[in-house]
Amino acid sequence: MSNILDLVATNPIDRRRALKFACAAALGGVWPWACEAAERKGRIKQSVCLWCYNKYLKAHNMDLDGFAAHCAKLGLKSIELVGPKDWPTLEKHGLICAMTPSHGITKGLNRIENHEECLSKVRESIDQCAEAGFPNVITFSGNREGLDDGEGLKNCVIGLKKIAGYAEAKKVTVCLEYLNSIDHKDYMADRTAWCVKLVQAVGSPRVKVLYDIYHAAMMKEDPLKDIREHADCWGHYHTGGMPGRNEIDSSQTLDYPALMKAIAESGYQGYVGQEFVPKNEDALKSLADAVKICDV
Repeated sequence: MSNILDLVATNPIDRRRALKFACAAALGGVWPWACEAAERKGRIKQSVCLWCYNKYLKAHNMDLDGFAAHCAKLGLKSIELVGPKDWPTLEKHGLICAMTPSHGITKGLNRIENHEECLSKVRESIDQCAEAGFPNVITFSGNREGLDDGEGLKNCVIGLKKIAGYAEAKKVTVCLEYLNSIDHKDYMADRTAWCVKLVQAVGSPRVKVLYDIYHAAMMKEDPLKDIREHADCWGHYHTGGMPGRNEIDSSQTLDYPALMKAIAESGYQGYVGQEFVPKNEDALKSLADAVKICDV
């Protein structure tokens, strides 16, 4: 270690490389990509969705505590879609849950008869977030099941207006997720125009849309245009490679550095959740690569 520190002092050209090796040595020489966290630009606060790594964690006998430790070393700020029982594990590693679950996907706010059940779960999650100091709760439109999109939009607005004041008082944002209706067959909130109308009709700073870049691309929308033109409607972002929802590297078609630059330039202060499903055997390396790609 002393030789490395001597190099830092005497050879400025190699300072960055030397610091990386010093960090790796301090960590026991494992997962050296974690050392890059100290050099991040940090304009994008990054998060990761736990469910994408469930298969990897099970195969490698790794628990949430171990995964959270890796995420923290990578410079991630959050592991999301995790319930309150696991929040102490996140907090142990300096992480938050940037998006808290509530009710399910298919039965949502587009039908009045679902409002009591769905909003009860949303309200409970708002309370939990407010107590923990976490920012967002997820909600869903639900499936069409023959319901007209205009009627479903109106019902979602009614439901979200019921909860908007409560969310404002608790300083928690409710985000209705944009999903494609191919993977999630018959899901209603599957177009940019519909989602923008929703946010504008509710008219609350605490009711937004979770803009999922992969899902928007699947619906043949233009994510870069959507980010630039409707940034005020998006309360959270998710990533995913197109096609396949796998790694967001050069193996897919979306220009994630450009997308992240647009998000940063929009003045967005929230979190971007990595929600791709790793295809590579070393899923943690895929996550490290994605964090680097999105650090613009």
